[in-house]
Parts: sequence; C-alpha cells; structure tokens
Amino acid sequence: MSELLSLAPQLAEATRETLTMVATATVLAVLGGIPLGVLLLVVSPGGLAPHPLAHRLLGLLVDLGRSLPFIILLVAVAPVTRLLVGTTIGSWAAVVPLTIGAVPFLARLVETSLREVAPGKVAAALSMGARRRDVVRTVLLPEALPSVVASCTVTVVALVSYSAMAGAVGGGGLGDFAIRYGYQQFRTDITLVTVALLLVVVQVLQQGGEALARRLAHR
Repeated sequence: MSELLSLAPQLAEATRETLTMVATATVLAVLGGIPLGVLLLVVSPGGLAPHPLAHRLLGLLVDLGRSLPFIILLVAVAPVTRLLVGTTIGSWAAVVPLTIGAVPFLARLVETSLREVAPGKVAAALSMGARRRDVVRTVLLPEALPSVVASCTVTVVALVSYSAMAGAVGGGGLGDFAIRYGYQQFRTDITLVTVALLLVVVQVLQQGGEALARRLAHR
C-alpha cells in the first residue's frame, strides 16, 4: 500500500495528461467532425445539394478512417505527428492521431443524427424560401442537437479508450502509467487501480453527456 501511495504524484500527472489529451482531441474532433457530418448529409442522395461523386469519396474516406485500428493509425500518421508537434512521443503528440481517428468517427454519428430530423420540417423551411445553409443552421442542427450531443459523448468515451492505447507507444497518460508501473513491473494492483480510475473517468463523462442530451431533448 505504501508503494502505491508513493506513486500518487505520477498517477495524478498521468490522469492530467489523459484529461488534457481527451479534452483537446474532443474540441478538435467536434470542430472537424460536425461540419464533415453535415457535409455528408448535404451531398448525399436526397440531401440539400446532392452530389453522388462527392458523397462516395467522402464516405470512403470516413469509412476508412473509422475502420483503421487505432494502434495502426498511431504508426501510420507518425510523420504527420512529427511535422506538427516535433515529436511522436508524449501526450501532445498523441493528440494528433486521436483527432484524426475521432473526426471520421464523429462525422458518421452526426450524419446519422441529422438523418433523424423529420423531412417535413426541412421541406417546410425550403418552401418558405430558406436557403440551404439556413436550413442546416436553423432546422437540422437545432432539431438534432440532443442526438449530436449524445454522439459527442460516445466519441469522448472512445477517445479515453484510444488515449489509453496510445500509452503503449509512449503517448503518456494513464495507459503509459499502467504499462510502466503496472505491467512491466508485474504490479497487478497498480494496473487494477489505473483501470478503476479509467472507468471512473468514463462514467463521469458518460453520465454528464447523457444528462446534457436529456436536458436538451426536454427543452
């Protein structure tokens, strides 16, 4: 127990790194994923501005990004990470593959959320002379907001999992802490404590996101 307490500062720092990675990647994923999800819907067959070729190309890129295992993505984008951050090791370096992996993941969820909006509301806005961008801004996004928030929550939880995996290649955070102090030193207790902390983080984020989505749905 005393040995575990002696690692408290390192555990606190690893937790801070994980939260920083997840928060930064979430903001970037939202900035990239929501517009991409909107674009996927707009250019889809039956969308506001159908463009079959653009939809196929965007869909292919999104599906490729979603299907690529994250551990492979970490290695594949290493040159990009080094170019942007100057290194491939550490929590800030991990933000790059985390964001690249999260953007297509969120985009597809957002597209699905927007498809749930009743077509009649879109048609009514268009019949009153609303421009396509106004339909997106005043109809699609507001109507789908609770579902979009739920999609962002799913993405955040996935990012926590990805950030732990990034620790396997020196990405820092709780994953790196579990490997260095738990797995490599055969300390099962440290590994279990780290897993428990990750579960707490996930539950807090999950419950917070669900509560916000419910509140928006009831407005």
